[in-house]
Amino acid sequence: MSQPPVQPVDGDDDPSAVEGLPPAFRDVLTDYRRHLESERDLSAHSVRAYVTDLTSMLEHARRLGHDDLATLELRTLRSWLAQQQSLGRSRTTVARRATAARVFTAWLARTGRVPADPGASLASPKAHRVLPPVLRRDEAESLVRAAADHADDGSPMGLRDVAVLELLYATGIRVGELCGLDVDDIDTERHVIRVLGKGRKERTVPFGRPADLALRLWLRRGRPHLVAEHSGPALFLGARGGRLDPRAVRTLVHRRIAEVPGAPDIGPHGLRHTAATHLLEGGADLRSVQELLGHASLATTQLYTHVTTDRLRRAYQQAHPRA
Repeated sequence: MSQPPVQPVDGDDDPSAVEGLPPAFRDVLTDYRRHLESERDLSAHSVRAYVTDLTSMLEHARRLGHDDLATLELRTLRSWLAQQQSLGRSRTTVARRATAARVFTAWLARTGRVPADPGASLASPKAHRVLPPVLRRDEAESLVRAAADHADDGSPMGLRDVAVLELLYATGIRVGELCGLDVDDIDTERHVIRVLGKGRKERTVPFGRPADLALRLWLRRGRPHLVAEHSGPALFLGARGGRLDPRAVRTLVHRRIAEVPGAPDIGPHGLRHTAATHLLEGGADLRSVQELLGHASLATTQLYTHVTTDRLRRAYQQAHPRA
């Protein structure tokens, strides 16, 4: 099939564009959304991202004359990715969309909706994975001290903030995982927490004495003053007694980071990177760090070795007389 040139369409990234697709395409997207939600148990954000990417791909296929998934071809997928690059999409975005296409076409073939998988040979540019800045050890300590200074009055919110920052840095858990913790997820005797990560995968993560002390103070002197009828088992509570919102945690981290002289402006995810980097610098092996962080792939954890290597190189260049 000859492929006419394709003009960019406004709203390529708009999920509502699914309404403009042929009925057969819309029906398949509906089935796929259910698959992502019920079988793969992805978050609402991940499902929305998948559907948005695939809506763009199917709209591109429709403009090329495809009105049946059975006629979907590898070159159509390649044409779509090329269009994304021509529209100025980043390598990371294009790589993500290529992955979305491959997973989708594999599902189509596996469920018998197409005779063969057209995306099996679809390649994509390697995404540039750039980690955000991380704190030095002294900066991380200053961050927690800044929170402790604000908690000197023994206020429930102050005690909570110290516990939140200590636990984020001690464990490297994601902000969503932190906010999803229940009181029963904390084992103060063994100094571990039970974390429900991506894909509802459960893991156990240890924490140290400073985080243990902060948690005990929060549970004994802070949480009882904020707990309400609607608090449920939530470990961390907001000012009105509900489960702490991730946005409030991000605001807290940025606010306290601003009080640390010279520290980069990072959020909770930056603290996660900081924890991983300090673990590796302290001699932890990659497999252990992978398990602690809940990474599905060791390749993701290996990114932190670049951070530690860069630091080592800078230290060498500054200190060695023949660097």
